[in-house]
Amino acid sequence: MNALSNSRFLKMNGLGNEITVLDLRGSSHRVSPGEARAIAADPRSRFDQLMVLHDPATPGTDAFMRIYNTDGSESGACGNGTRCVAWAMTADPIMSRPMDHDLVLETRAGLLPVERVSDRVFTVDMGPPRLAWNEIPLRDPYPDTRTIALDTRLPDAPELQGPSAVSMGNPHVIFWVEDALAYDLAAIGPVFEHDPALPERANISLAQVTGPEHIILRVWERGAGATRACGSAACATLVAAARKGLTGRKALVALPGGDLVIEWRETDDHVLMTGPTELEHEGTLPAALFTEVA
Repeated sequence: MNALSNSRFLKMNGLGNEITVLDLRGSSHRVSPGEARAIAADPRSRFDQLMVLHDPATPGTDAFMRIYNTDGSESGACGNGTRCVAWAMTADPIMSRPMDHDLVLETRAGLLPVERVSDRVFTVDMGPPRLAWNEIPLRDPYPDTRTIALDTRLPDAPELQGPSAVSMGNPHVIFWVEDALAYDLAAIGPVFEHDPALPERANISLAQVTGPEHIILRVWERGAGATRACGSAACATLVAAARKGLTGRKALVALPGGDLVIEWRETDDHVLMTGPTELEHEGTLPAALFTEVA
């Protein structure tokens, strides 16, 4: 029997970004790409991101999170998923444990302090953005990543050129458009995601700046596809917009699933993301789900 058979999960969302939370603290098992794909294939546990909790790796942290996309690949950051994990670890009757401090979660991209704002609203400190070309990473050296060039050119959308690039623990490419709703994201996203200039692929965003404190955003997530919300993309877009002088350092980012408040703090360069979470249902992973997983 597979080690994940009959494991309990929470199906949640952050602004419609589908999140499944799986608690493997106390276990040495690590989810394989095939297991992640199997979990994503079940309608009850399907996800944009799978957040798997492990025992802390660093003293002073509360858990180590591994983050999986629907194709089984791993991601270094997921802001909406981190808020869902924060709710699970502080409010779910089975996953939560007594604590006298704000949460500090860890991913392979670094530490993520989380503060509870209200019952289902959390602020995640996503850390500082990474702006150097080799940190994002990009194939080609750029002294300034506010504007980069990609190999891909779309005949139907020749204006999609000169995007910005930022890493928030995962790579993001942001195109500045007059109307974020005017494009077929399902056609555009996968083409740019796999552009040869992006060695680790990238999340692709279409950003429409409507004022110094407001951005409309649509996102194609690397390894997951079009999503109703992407917290790290909202953070990357605010940073890129502020660097280009299109906004200030704090703005409301409107995504198809709802709004996030993003602030790029000047005092320490950290990016703060505030938004809600929602629990949809809980369940257990049936053993049959993993019958074809090697």
